[in-house]
Amino acid sequence: MEKLKALWESCLVQALPAAKKAGEAILDVYHGPIDVSYKEDQSPLTLADQRAHTIIKSHLTAGRSEHIPVLSEEGMHTPYDARKSWEYFWLVDPLDGTKEFVQRRGEFTVNIAVIYKTRPVMGVVGLPVKGVVYFAAEGLGAYRLEDWEIIPRLFGEKGQPQEGRRKLENLLALSKSLPLEGPIEKSERRLTVVGSRSHGSKEVEDFVEKAKKTYDDVTFISAGSALKFGLVAEGTAQIYPRFGPTMEWDTGAGHCVVEQSGGAVLRLKEKTPLVYNKPDLLNPGFVCIGKHLGNVDHLFAT
Repeated sequence: MEKLKALWESCLVQALPAAKKAGEAILDVYHGPIDVSYKEDQSPLTLADQRAHTIIKSHLTAGRSEHIPVLSEEGMHTPYDARKSWEYFWLVDPLDGTKEFVQRRGEFTVNIAVIYKTRPVMGVVGLPVKGVVYFAAEGLGAYRLEDWEIIPRLFGEKGQPQEGRRKLENLLALSKSLPLEGPIEKSERRLTVVGSRSHGSKEVEDFVEKAKKTYDDVTFISAGSALKFGLVAEGTAQIYPRFGPTMEWDTGAGHCVVEQSGGAVLRLKEKTPLVYNKPDLLNPGFVCIGKHLGNVDHLFAT
């Protein structure tokens, strides 16, 4: 297990500079004219998505991690017959929240995870506009770094796994452990819900209305992309219910951050953790719960 923990930390050292560099390329496009094309499923695609994918894949396939497969939203999707034998792999969304990007709302992220068998064990969620990054690894915990300009100063442009542990300790000292202390007043009578800004649904509205019957004070926050996982992990929000479709690369990195902060990301029906590297990469509905919330089954009872 110690060998695997060292591998996750080594991957983290590579993923952080990759996310930072991809974020810079995304911002270059963001601050200029944005040309949008559309995929077969009508989801938007920009030059920023493609540039970020190229940068991240270049970073992740260099050095000691070159043997780890990469599954990226913008790359070639390896058929299940080939990937079902993968013990671990990189799971990447180079630009999560393209709608937020196109509309210049700023709430888009770079998501990089490592999946071990069926679960996320390392995750990086970077917010280029704010220069903030959430990161986590199994056995290390979950953290928020307020200024990701620190990353290249610590790890160089591509990460230095051979010196990773000492530099990683320096990074942890400069970061805030999650959940944060007191971002919201903790009370059994208060609930803060976070939901999608671009993918609202009747189910979420109904969820909030049901919550108001149990809690005296229910607040709803709209946010884009994997930022929602970060808000739950840090304690700004307590719960994120998702009834609409998502893909594995949308959730892997944020899932890891939430779990390592003491929370959970559970399938709505089974109330068991989301699993990864499925034959179909589409996720079922899920609920993301913060560390201090407790049982919420009553909010989903029919």
